[in-house]
Amino acid sequence: MSARKKSSRPTDAELELLQVLWSKGPSTVREVHDIVGERRGVTYATVLKLLQIMATKNLVTRETDSMTHVYKASSSRRAMQRLLVADLVERAFEGSATSLAVRALEGRRSTPEELDEIRRLLDEPKRKKPT
Repeated sequence: MSARKKSSRPTDAELELLQVLWSKGPSTVREVHDIVGERRGVTYATVLKLLQIMATKNLVTRETDSMTHVYKASSSRRAMQRLLVADLVERAFEGSATSLAVRALEGRRSTPEELDEIRRLLDEPKRKKPT
C-alpha cells in the first residue's frame, strides 16, 4: 500500500485555523485555541492535532525555540486564496474564470467598493500574471 500524498489544500477546519494565524500572526496553540475554542467549542487537543497535521502538509511552520511551539501560516492569505480559487476554477468551472466570476456576482449583491475594485482590475491595460 502506498503512502497517501499530503494535500496542500486545507480542509475547512484547517482554513479556520489559518484565518486565525493570518489575523493574529504567529501564535501558540493556546492562543489559537482561545479564539477557535470560544467560537466552536473545539478542544485544545483538537487544535494541537490540526496544527501538527497542518505542519506535515506545509500549511504552517512551527518554531520550537522555546518550550511553547509557535505556529505561523506558511503562505499569505492572498496566496492561499489564489490557490483555492484556481482549484475551484479547474474543478467546478472547467477552467473558466469567467464562469466563476459570473456565478460569484450572481450569488450576492456586491458593494459599490467591490464593484469599483472589479472595474479597476478589468480596466488595467496589462494584467500581471499571478505569482
